[in-house]
Amino acid sequence: MTGAYPVLHWGSSRSAGQSPRTWTRTFRGTPASVPRARRFVGELLVGCPAREVLLMCVSELCANAIAHTPSGDGGVFIVEISCPRDGVARVAVTDEGGPSVPAAGPSDLMAEGGRGLALVAACTTRWGYAEAYPGRTVWAEACWPVPVPSPGRDGPGQSSRRPRSLIQPDDRPPAPPDPAA
Repeated sequence: MTGAYPVLHWGSSRSAGQSPRTWTRTFRGTPASVPRARRFVGELLVGCPAREVLLMCVSELCANAIAHTPSGDGGVFIVEISCPRDGVARVAVTDEGGPSVPAAGPSDLMAEGGRGLALVAACTTRWGYAEAYPGRTVWAEACWPVPVPSPGRDGPGQSSRRPRSLIQPDDRPPAPPDPAA
């Protein structure tokens, strides 16, 4: 069941040239805000093939904002969800900045912390950060395959007599001759 957020459809539903969809929400920089941020993201990503991965990412990014930046000292952080194109979803957390830059993996392999961004890096298509004066935005993207029509076939939104897949049977190259035959 979803709450106050729209339910998105994660297929190829947008037409060419349509702008990306983006949703943002500001949270207090307290540990209690992490599950609220997860709920915000989770309700927007219902049906998204990368929902669970992005929920893990938003938990890590929010926890880092609270633990490593002034956002956790009475400040705030902003969570943004965007769908820049079909087959891609991005979560981003903008905090109030800090003295160090985000890094995937601990500098000391025996350290207790520092593995969260390594997990984000391992589970997503790509991640990164950007300065967002006066703070910093850390983001992660997840991608999944979407049907792409072959040239000369029905385009998005047009009817087709057969279901589309990533490769249609007649699009495959012929099998090479069997040398044993």
